[in-house]
Parts: sequence; C-alpha cells; structure tokens
Amino acid sequence: MTVRYWAGAQRAAGRETEPLTADTVGELRAALAARPDLSRIAAVASFLVDGQRADDGTPLPAGAEVDVLPPFAGG
Repeated sequence: MTVRYWAGAQRAAGRETEPLTADTVGELRAALAARPDLSRIAAVASFLVDGQRADDGTPLPAGAEVDVLPPFAGG
C-alpha cells in the first residue's frame, strides 16, 4: 500500500508518501505509533482508505492508498 501524509503528519514523517505493509488500519496505526516522529499523530489521526473514511478494523487490500490526516483546526 501507499501511505500519504498530510499537513502535520507530512512534516512529522519528513515525506509525502511511503510504501508500507499492514493488514488493517489498526496495524498501520500501531506501526506509525512505534515511530517517535509519528507517535503523537498516529494516536489522533483519521485515516482514509482509497478515499473512504476508515476505522482501525478496516482491511488494507494490496495496492490501497491510505491517507493519514492529523486533526485540522479551522473556523
């Protein structure tokens, strides 16, 4: 799968995208949380799988695009 980082997640990861492997969003979240640069963001981020909102139980099929979206402030 390709993981795409947005906003603060991109700054923390130091890149826009990277290939990773996980079976579910929850496994991906845990893998990101284990990285010091992304641990705080992984705890609060929203995830989209192929453009659809996903929860930790969402499976990650081969070739999926996963967006990591940190919380956004706005007014």
